[in-house]
Amino acid sequence: MIRTTLSSSRRSALRTLLATAAFAGAAFGGAAAHADVLANIQKAGVIRVAIPQDFPPFGSLGTDLKLQGYDIDMAHLVAKELGVKLELVPVTSTNRIPYLTTGKADLVISSLGKNAERAKVIDFTQAYAPFPKSVYGPKEAVIKGPADLAGKTIGVTRGSTEDLSLTKLAPASATIKRYEDNNATAQSYLTGQVQLVTLGNIVANAVNERTKLRQLDAKFAVEDTPCYVGVAKGEEPLLQKVDAIIAKAKADGRLNEMSQHWMKLPLPAKM
Repeated sequence: MIRTTLSSSRRSALRTLLATAAFAGAAFGGAAAHADVLANIQKAGVIRVAIPQDFPPFGSLGTDLKLQGYDIDMAHLVAKELGVKLELVPVTSTNRIPYLTTGKADLVISSLGKNAERAKVIDFTQAYAPFPKSVYGPKEAVIKGPADLAGKTIGVTRGSTEDLSLTKLAPASATIKRYEDNNATAQSYLTGQVQLVTLGNIVANAVNERTKLRQLDAKFAVEDTPCYVGVAKGEEPLLQKVDAIIAKAKADGRLNEMSQHWMKLPLPAKM
């Protein structure tokens, strides 16, 4: 009876020891499996950056069939600052985050906005690019803020985020005309149906490139949803490094030059 009890105790102790060892091994293995992406980039001498290829001015094919745009320039800037070669990884809006979380890309620089849901899955650097929605009108029109919309007729795309923002900002005496899509909103201005319009700057820039009739001149932003670089969760060294690169490029004016070139507006001072 005593022998059986001792044998049972030993078996129990052995099971406990094995379980503890297995837990420790798993924990160690997990730590070992967690990649230091920045170290891997520096070791390989290459950084893989997910970028857009059909969303100008952030990324699109130029007439020379090479990718160009704000995000392409930003990817080159990061690679240059890290002292490594750049591998561009074209993505869509739906697969850009999965490419990051599954290790197919080291960073996402693809007109990526920040929200609470995305922040549960990936981390974000500070903003690197503006993405404003503004009131536009003739160059000679003096419109500096919401108060100057009094008595004016403004076109906007129905149900858009800029529609919601404009509705909150516009004085009671302003007339807001709503259209079903951005093309119709732009046409309302070009044909003189409205005095002003509220559009995303990308749409306004595209309209200005298509026609020289009644050019759209930016007056003031009704909202801004800036773009951020996406970094995989837990990659703090890489996050800090890219943050420092962005801060440096803001300070020395390179980001402002990129914004002026691609977005046709200066980098916001508060960004």
